[in-house]
Amino acid sequence: PTYIQFLTAFRILYGVPYRQLEGFTRALHRLVPQLPPGDYSGLRKRSLDLNPDPYMALRESDEPITIAVDSTGVKVRLAGGWVERKHGKKKRYVKLHFAVDVETKEVVAMEVSTDDVHDVKAFPGLVKEANEKRRIACWLGDGAYDSGVVFEELEERGIEAVIKPRRNSRPDTRSPARGRVVREFQELGYEGWAVEKGYGRRWAVETAFSTFKRLFGEYSLARSMDCITRELVAKVSLYNMLVNM
Repeated sequence: PTYIQFLTAFRILYGVPYRQLEGFTRALHRLVPQLPPGDYSGLRKRSLDLNPDPYMALRESDEPITIAVDSTGVKVRLAGGWVERKHGKKKRYVKLHFAVDVETKEVVAMEVSTDDVHDVKAFPGLVKEANEKRRIACWLGDGAYDSGVVFEELEERGIEAVIKPRRNSRPDTRSPARGRVVREFQELGYEGWAVEKGYGRRWAVETAFSTFKRLFGEYSLARSMDCITRELVAKVSLYNMLVNM
């Protein structure tokens, strides 16, 4: 398994297709006879069977932390046919949702979805997973998370919601928790509210996305949603390992 983990990490870091990976193992075998050469189907099957834990490399901590959340698009360059059949010709990416510790830049929760899934729909899975890994004191999000459902869920969990209300937001909303934030936002104005709440820390998640894409590229090598998800989970596992080295 350790050899397969190495080959999988090499493939992900350098964007190597399985056919080229097969040639790489043959070259390694000539240099180090103890390392067996691999074949395309065997390498692919064993790599997909690894199921790495994306949070295995997280630092141990009981301290309350601040989380920043957002989503980004990941191109599915080699899955054009599948995307066209499933979602229409114009859709060429999936969405990767991150919940990031603003101090360590670790990804403490992730979701993978098709590009038609709104960030609010991915929120329940993110907050549940993040809350299992860390004690969350504050949740930072942009206007995409400005929803009564989000505010009520965070209040129920005892988490401070620092979410920028949309321009047309009104205090007389059905959600009391959201109404209080909207009222405070309108009283302080954006600049005052952002400074008081530390909203600028939300850029930690943008930094994480930028680092992630510089490391692994802006596309997935896989061709189906299941394999795309497995590949992105493996990349997050490597990302968390690297930021903690």
